[in-house]
Amino acid sequence: MLASVQALLAEHAQLQSQLSDASVHANPTLAKKLNRRYAELNAIVAAYHSVNSLQEDLAAAKEMAKEDEEFAAEIPTLEEKLHEANEKLRRLLIPRDPDDGRDVIMEIKAGEGGAESALFAADLLRMYIQYANGKGWKTEILDKNESDLGGYKDVQLAIKGNSADPAEGVWAHLKYEGGVHRVQRVPVTETQGRIHTSAAGVLVFPEVDEPEEVEISPNEIRIDVFRSSGPGGQSVNTTDSAVRITHLPTGIVVSMQNEKSQLQNREAAMRVLRARLLAAQQEAIDAEQSAARKSQVRTVDRSERIRTYNFPENRIADHRTGYKAYNLDQVMDGALEPVVQSAISADEEARLAALGEAS
Repeated sequence: MLASVQALLAEHAQLQSQLSDASVHANPTLAKKLNRRYAELNAIVAAYHSVNSLQEDLAAAKEMAKEDEEFAAEIPTLEEKLHEANEKLRRLLIPRDPDDGRDVIMEIKAGEGGAESALFAADLLRMYIQYANGKGWKTEILDKNESDLGGYKDVQLAIKGNSADPAEGVWAHLKYEGGVHRVQRVPVTETQGRIHTSAAGVLVFPEVDEPEEVEISPNEIRIDVFRSSGPGGQSVNTTDSAVRITHLPTGIVVSMQNEKSQLQNREAAMRVLRARLLAAQQEAIDAEQSAARKSQVRTVDRSERIRTYNFPENRIADHRTGYKAYNLDQVMDGALEPVVQSAISADEEARLAALGEAS
C-alpha cells in the first residue's frame, strides 16, 4: 500500500504544479479533468498525513508511558484512531469510477401499472429533484411526456453538481439508481381501497463534459422534425419544433419536444445522445472486465428490481444492499442520502473483496 500511496503523492505534486500554469486554464476541458483528479488526490493525501501523524503520536505515547503511566491511558484511544485512519486510507485507495465526477442525465419511465405507474414516475422525479436541491445541485427537465392524471409517461432530467471532488459527484451518488422501482400503495383511481403494485424504470447516464469527448459524425445520425403533442404553449401542434435523432450505427433514438425552439430541442437531444453513447462505451468495457462488473451494485440490467416503496407501511427497501427503513414519507421528500450511502458502502465492500481475491 505504501508504494501506491507514494506514487499518488508524486502525482498530486505534479498536478499542483500543472494547475498553477495559466496555459492549462486556457483549455477548460483539460482544467476540469485535472481539477477533478487533484480534488480526488487531496483526500488521499490528507488521509495519508493523518495516518503518519497518529503513528508518531502513538510511538511518542508508548515511549513516554515507560516513564509516566498517565501516558499509557492514551494508547488505546490512539490505536483506535490509527485503525480508523488506516481504514479510511484503504478505502480511498480503491480505484474510483472515472465517471464519478460527472453530471448525469436521468430518464424516468412509467412501467407496469398504467396511470398509477405514471403518477409514481412523477413522485420519483420530485424525490430526485428534492434530493438534488438538498445537495445544492442544479436540475433541468430536458423533456417530458405527461399522462392524463398529471403523471409522466416518461421524463428526462439533467442534474449538475457543484464540486470538483469526484467523491461528491452526481454520478458517484446517482449511478446506483438505475433499474426498476416498485411501488405498493392504493392508487388514486382505486375505489375499493385495495393495494396495487406497479413500477417505474429509471435510467441514469453520466453526462459528457464536452461534445468533443464523444465524436458523432453528421453521417452517423438522421434528424427528423415533427409537431409537438400534448400540453404546452401556443406553438404546440402548430410548428415542427420537436426533434427526433437516430444514431444509425447503434440504433439509439432520442426525441425532444419540451422547448418551442427546434434548435433547443436538437441541442437537448444531442446531449442525451452523447450521454447514452458514453454509457454504452462503459457498458462494453464492464462486460469485458467481469471482476469489475461483479463488484458493482450498479447494474447494466435495466430490468432488475432494485427497490420497493411500500406506502401503507411507510417502508423503503433496497433489494441489493438489504437497506430497510420506515421513513418513506421523508425519502419521497428527498431524504434519500442513507439509501444512496448503503449502495456506496456495499459497492466499496465488494470491490475491496475483489481486490483481496486478486492480490
